[in-house]
Amino acid sequence: MKKIFITGSTTGLGLLAGQMLLKQGHEVVLHARNKKSVMKENSPYVIGDFSKPDEVKSVAEEASAHGPFDVIIHNAGVYTASSEELFAVNVLAPYVLCCLMKQPKRMVFMSSGMHLSGTLNLDHRNCSYSDTKLFDLMLAKWFACHWPETYSNAVDPGWVPTRMGGAGATDDLIKGAETQVWLSVSNEPAALVSGKYFHHLEQRISNPLADSLKAQASLISYLEQVSGLSVANRDLNS
Repeated sequence: MKKIFITGSTTGLGLLAGQMLLKQGHEVVLHARNKKSVMKENSPYVIGDFSKPDEVKSVAEEASAHGPFDVIIHNAGVYTASSEELFAVNVLAPYVLCCLMKQPKRMVFMSSGMHLSGTLNLDHRNCSYSDTKLFDLMLAKWFACHWPETYSNAVDPGWVPTRMGGAGATDDLIKGAETQVWLSVSNEPAALVSGKYFHHLEQRISNPLADSLKAQASLISYLEQVSGLSVANRDLNS
């Protein structure tokens, strides 16, 4: 049995992944943006709005009280929002959690096929959704390199019918969640890799910019600047 923390897990992919993991017998801690969005599940919740830096830090503290975790799934995300909120929720929040929470054995970052059109636009006041999904993949790859004890990967769930994707989405919601679950707990050799980009249980080709060590370092430096936190200087016992 593994202990797993899933951000953004009151609806859609995060909730479905949590339900799948619970059915497999794992211990799951869920995350809700606010109390109104909490749904009845057989798991504890932590509350916090990732668009607000102080609340991200509170989530890290509250979640850590339930830990340490074997797995953290960085599932929370927004699509229709200002550039600042896109960056705060999709990129800055997972980085801050990595700085403040104990290093897990596995991490899953939620990217998107739209990352292929992303650019290294390091201005949180003027970035696009595609940029933030590229940054999520870059985070997965950076942590894969700098935390070799952790399997760190990114997932493209496809265009699925969630609150974010909309009712007209044509991809398979179940398969989108299954990949998160598989990377979190499977001991199959294909899942025990790091720094990879997956779609429906298979590795896929990603934006070459994500593999640039220089670009990754630039992103981490910018996140350190914006957040005031450094992964290198984190409290390893947090």
